[in-house]
Amino acid sequence: MPRKSEQTDVLGNVYPGLDVLLERDCAPLAGKRVGLITNHTALSRNGIHAIELLFSNKTCKLVALFSPEHGLTGTADEAVESGKDTRTGLPVYSLYGRTRKPTPEMLKGIDVLVFDMQDIGCRFYTYIATMAHCMEAAKENKIKFIVLDRPNPIGGLKVEGAIPPKELCGQFTCIYPIATRHGMTIGELALMFNDYFGIGCDLEVIPMKNWQRWMYYDQTGLLWVNPSPNMKTLNGAILYPGPGTLETTILSPGRGTDRPFEMYGAPYIDSRKLAENLANRNIPGVRFVPYTFVPTAKYHQFKDQTCYGVFAIITDRDKLNSVLAGLHLAQAIYETAPDKFKARDGFKTETGDPETWKMLAEQKLTPEEIIKKWQPALDKFIQVRKKYLLY
Repeated sequence: MPRKSEQTDVLGNVYPGLDVLLERDCAPLAGKRVGLITNHTALSRNGIHAIELLFSNKTCKLVALFSPEHGLTGTADEAVESGKDTRTGLPVYSLYGRTRKPTPEMLKGIDVLVFDMQDIGCRFYTYIATMAHCMEAAKENKIKFIVLDRPNPIGGLKVEGAIPPKELCGQFTCIYPIATRHGMTIGELALMFNDYFGIGCDLEVIPMKNWQRWMYYDQTGLLWVNPSPNMKTLNGAILYPGPGTLETTILSPGRGTDRPFEMYGAPYIDSRKLAENLANRNIPGVRFVPYTFVPTAKYHQFKDQTCYGVFAIITDRDKLNSVLAGLHLAQAIYETAPDKFKARDGFKTETGDPETWKMLAEQKLTPEEIIKKWQPALDKFIQVRKKYLLY
């Protein structure tokens, strides 16, 4: 960590890649027909959307929009159809509907693809898979690809979790074998995807100004916009790489409530018993208190049912290992409700190890022992990752 005087110089003074592009008078886009891959999070430091800024810019011509999961407005919690942007009249091609990769027909008349949206720093958050597929399409159609970088909201120092084996990769929630909490920005990931994982498109990353690796999103001075319908708080994002994996079990992470991914429960759980189990574990940086809630998000398990469980209170985010906390939470629930708490198939994908559930429930390894098993592969990833860090 830098000295406090050094922190003061940059705290609250981060400029996203979008602002840096505008400072450069959109020079990389001069005379180009632009396709913008984006959603509601692509705001300038002053809160103006990239669509408005590029559509009104005389340097280039914005001709098409592409949207990820949850659509252009970030409100859909289901597959999204392509359509038209009401503000500009531009076509909006959904990449979370009939296709998850731009087709040659969608890319006709486009000279450069620009990617600008807010990621949250977790391998199984789908926006990075959308970026990878768009980079592949750019390579195949000989189109330049530009990433406007944005902060990793949960910081760029911590790297946690398993490195998934090849058989789990290629999925939308596990596009490449990277750490669960990767500690990289979207631009740094693009560099790694393009080089180390071999996409090989004509890539340019426009870095941010003043972002430092130790920063969490609330230290950037940028407006928090929910990146997706149920990513409503920074604490929820910090917890997501660990406890968030439990959404792939017979459990609710509070989708539809005010604080999703900060609460975890089900109708069958004994809240007090679970909280006592967790308290005895002395998990660094977090404590769990008994909690009752009703999830309301459609399509999600236990919708409109009273769920009993726990609320995660982050006591020290710098000491918290979110993946370790998630393993402890899963094991504690299993110990208190072994007959009803089960993992679904997605649990192995999100944790990044096909053996995670077996190690937790059957072999009864401690979460610390599981983390230790993962460490050699994680160390290798950390070494590879160094080449692509911009900050």
